[in-house]
Amino acid sequence: MKKIVYKKISKDCVNFFLLVIFTISIIIWVLQAVNYLDFVIEDGHGFLVYFKYTLLSFPKIISRIFPFVVFLAFSYILLKYENKNELVIFWNFGIRKINFINFFIKFSFWFVLVSLLLNAVITPFAQNKARSFIRSSNLDFFESILKPKKFIDVIENLTIYFDKKNKNGELVNIFLNEKIDINNSQTTFAKTAIINIKDNTKILTLYNGKSINVINGKVTEFEFSKTDYNISKFSSNTIMHQKTQEITTIDLIRCSLFFKDSIKNKKVIRISNCTSGNLENIYKELYSRLVKPLYVTFLILIALLFILKSKSDHVFNVNKYRIYLFAFLFIIFLESSSKFINTNMTQNLFLSILPIFFTLFIYLYFLIKLKVNKI
Repeated sequence: MKKIVYKKISKDCVNFFLLVIFTISIIIWVLQAVNYLDFVIEDGHGFLVYFKYTLLSFPKIISRIFPFVVFLAFSYILLKYENKNELVIFWNFGIRKINFINFFIKFSFWFVLVSLLLNAVITPFAQNKARSFIRSSNLDFFESILKPKKFIDVIENLTIYFDKKNKNGELVNIFLNEKIDINNSQTTFAKTAIINIKDNTKILTLYNGKSINVINGKVTEFEFSKTDYNISKFSSNTIMHQKTQEITTIDLIRCSLFFKDSIKNKKVIRISNCTSGNLENIYKELYSRLVKPLYVTFLILIALLFILKSKSDHVFNVNKYRIYLFAFLFIIFLESSSKFINTNMTQNLFLSILPIFFTLFIYLYFLIKLKVNKI
């Protein structure tokens, strides 16, 4: 009988958890997808890049709302069982509350494992993959960023200006300024220009204009009746380098260990963003990936506080609101706790063992409340 009870309630918790987390994630994903349209409208990336990038942002959304949904799902199911008097039936069948709690502690380890996998493996991989699409993309929608009588500088090292676009699709009185490097640049004026594609390469064909080149302080210029300007060699100003959030967890651990022993071994490590100046961000990222998921058990135990009072108790509603308030305040603390991570290893270690401390503390609270012998 006990196995059937545990199986049923755990199944209900999982089903409701999956329903809520995917529902909320899809809503957030749709809202974010609208914001990501800037990749097409402003930065000139194609819709295929946009679709892949937005799709790969889904794991990050799930990982961010995971703790909140865990508490919400378990608290909802437990209150639902209480309101239907099903929990009373469990107690009458001889199921002890402490055994009920012990079962959910063991059951919570599956959620901890999923959260660890999501935070430490899936999300960094998806973010890096999404960024790789932008790094490798050209300006598929170059035309979409062109606006008359406005200096366009969203393309790296290139500024564009033109008066208007005529009925033939030509850009009238166009100005191009390409910054080759610190000492070299090229400025081009043309009466008209039109965008063409030659050999799968996007070309801006300029008519009746002049180019002024500045090479190491020397100025040269030449006039032309027609010339081709290769647009495909340019990229947008979208951040292209690999962020700390996109680096694999193994590499982040290797980087942190490297700086710990760097004075002794004097080795060189080749990991993106692995610098002493970025060490604090690396510690924060490792904390978010490896420590925060451990709080899942504690959040489930908070939800289990609902079983300490029955609905017939006159303080049941007050107790319910207190638990919800405590849980939401703790989730806020959890989300902001990474701000306390820095290069001080003693402080970081203290913050890293807090999930175990909180879990033991609330379990001791259950033992006292239920008057269970520690043995």
